[in-house]
Amino acid sequence: MTTLLTRVKSKLFVHARRRSRSLLEGEYASVFHGRSLDYDDLRDYVPGDEVRDIDWRATARHQSPLVKRYVASRKQNLMLVVDTGRGMAASTRSGEPKSAVAIAAAGLVGYLAHRHGDLVGLVRGTATSTVAHELRGSEAHLEQLLRAVESATRVDGEQSNLATQLRWVVRTVRRRLVLLVVADDKDLDPELDDLLRRLHAQHEILWLTVEDADPTSIGGERTAYDVADAYTLPTLVRLDPKVRQAYAATVEARVRRTTELLDRRGINHGRLGSSDEVVTTVFALLERQRRARR
Repeated sequence: MTTLLTRVKSKLFVHARRRSRSLLEGEYASVFHGRSLDYDDLRDYVPGDEVRDIDWRATARHQSPLVKRYVASRKQNLMLVVDTGRGMAASTRSGEPKSAVAIAAAGLVGYLAHRHGDLVGLVRGTATSTVAHELRGSEAHLEQLLRAVESATRVDGEQSNLATQLRWVVRTVRRRLVLLVVADDKDLDPELDDLLRRLHAQHEILWLTVEDADPTSIGGERTAYDVADAYTLPTLVRLDPKVRQAYAATVEARVRRTTELLDRRGINHGRLGSSDEVVTTVFALLERQRRARR
């Protein structure tokens, strides 16, 4: 049986023909390399070095700029925060289950972290429950995390509410983490906004939204229904041009509100409608994060 992590790797290897694999790994390393406070030695200043790293006393004695070199901190802690409520069991734009796209995204970033020697954990759940999986550094552990997301996301499961998982992180986690949040395509309410404000003060946050399928674009007589309440949308209604226009306007407004909120909090974010978009979207997300940290 093909493992979930193998599927993630296969997507990465396909894109490797376009040289994006090494770029992705390099981008991850350049963003999350970290640096301990352990002093190592001095070396000559070269253009591009941080001015704050110049050792001014040593520079005065040596009569040329010298910078402090530190021991790199190899281990980061990456926590995947994934919505596993029944909203993520719905279909996305590509026709795939949203959970499959979430697994592809979480698996890719988790795999990059593992390749970099970092530890990966998982916080998943629904509106009423949260389950945390500890931080570890093996591929077998990452596979277990992806399997946990897959098995927990069911159409007959509980409703989604990502605020429950983020509230758990605020209350429970004391160490600094890199948080990759994989979210359902829903409005971000004021409570969640406040949670993000508190989390962003302590952690580094990346945000990926998995898009809903457009029920007004489903052709033929196929039945469309909302997994949140099992409400069926009659074919004549969903194919009505006015309904299509209203739905498109609603989605556009929601995307705009989400973008404004995350931008205001300084959180880099992206949107996914297919597992085929994961590599390019994650690459763009890491690139924006790298530029923001300059």
